Amino acid sequence: MAPVSNPPLWLRPEQKGQRFRLGSDGGGDLEKGSREYGVCENLRKLEITGVSCRDVYAKLLHRYRHILGLWQPDIGPYGGLLNVVVDGLFIIGWMYLPPHDPHVDDPMRFKPLFRIHLMERKSATVECMYGHKGPHHGHIQIVKKDEFSTKCNQTDHHRMSGGRQEEFRTWLREEWGRTLEDIFHEHMQELILMKFIYTSQYDNCLTYRRIYLPPSHPDDLIKPGLFKGTYGSHGLEIVMLSFHGRRARGTKITGDPNIPAGQQTVEVDLRHRIQLPEAENLHNFNELSRVVLEVREQVRQEQQRQQEGAQEDSQDPAPPAGEPPAKEAAAGPAEGPAEGHQEPEGGSGAAAQQPTESGQPFVLPVGVSSRNEDYPRTCRMCFYGTGLIAGHGFTSPERTPGVFILFDDDRFGFIWLELKSFSLYSRVKATFQNADAPSPQAFDEMLKNIQSLTS
Repeated sequence: MAPVSNPPLWLRPEQKGQRFRLGSDGGGDLEKGSREYGVCENLRKLEITGVSCRDVYAKLLHRYRHILGLWQPDIGPYGGLLNVVVDGLFIIGWMYLPPHDPHVDDPMRFKPLFRIHLMERKSATVECMYGHKGPHHGHIQIVKKDEFSTKCNQTDHHRMSGGRQEEFRTWLREEWGRTLEDIFHEHMQELILMKFIYTSQYDNCLTYRRIYLPPSHPDDLIKPGLFKGTYGSHGLEIVMLSFHGRRARGTKITGDPNIPAGQQTVEVDLRHRIQLPEAENLHNFNELSRVVLEVREQVRQEQQRQQEGAQEDSQDPAPPAGEPPAKEAAAGPAEGPAEGHQEPEGGSGAAAQQPTESGQPFVLPVGVSSRNEDYPRTCRMCFYGTGLIAGHGFTSPERTPGVFILFDDDRFGFIWLELKSFSLYSRVKATFQNADAPSPQAFDEMLKNIQSLTS
């Protein structure tokens, strides 16, 4: 099926009279709506059966307006990305899936999970689209403004004649684009089977919580948004890149048993730029490790000085009203930058960083594994960062040092130093409507909420 690209439709009454006008932005007339969306003819057909524009608005669009936008399903550690849109006279919930591993630059895949439509005057009809037997009866409950749940009332439509084995083989072809025999890595086979058993038990009876796209600022390093990233044996996962002053964060929208959805997978310190080793030393992992660990030590010392300064300030008596403080805060580290480390020149954070458009050579050091060998061979700049690693079941999580590599406006990478592993991320280029946060504070609160669900 083709992706839904049309923005939601809005029906509203004219200032005078009871006839409804149709447009993409709340304005325009019925003919304009017909040309733009091709829905006018469908409305006329519905009116023959007794369904009017007023019915479509009151019983479909207005009633379910709160579920339009982006959502994350509660599927344990795996999460997901659901986009609910108006498509003609239907409201459809599309589950967006990463491309097949390891093809990170391929477009997203998608499948419908439910649809709502008005086929009779009485009320809107909810249908479950899960499985391979066509639409069947479902139910949607809007719990509150930023949460709703779906339920399938005919889960027998999800079963296949060949039983669980056929269902697993079909799921595997859709999820991974291959058969189990094609996957030789035993650990990966176990992870795949575990995901199938866990996710299939829900039978499309899910609770969804609203998520927002990150707000954008002129001084951001690149445009924030959704990216597809490689995560070893777990395959491709969806990560949201956002900027927070002098830091960038990558939050998992989909996850795995080690690092669940909602957790902050990478954090980038935009104050500490890393200069890669010279071309002849690019293959040397020990040289890269030395540079990164020196920067980590410098970051640790800066944090220690800040903590000591904060403690001293809390112990000092407050100056009399109207008088300035006796001393200013420390102006920065007393020591010079570590070798291979570049401080920003003027300003702070991403605003002070000017990407090198011409690029510098880049190659992964020997011994660093990558799911995708087709990574860019030039990069704009690199920064010190940390990546979150944990045992199965999100046990003993810890942040470990790494390198954030900016390749271009749509791709970046991260070298996990401790794991000797490389993740490549590529931008999700789909367009999403009704996904902007009402405020920066609302976006930050959303990040905290989805992280708390799996902490």
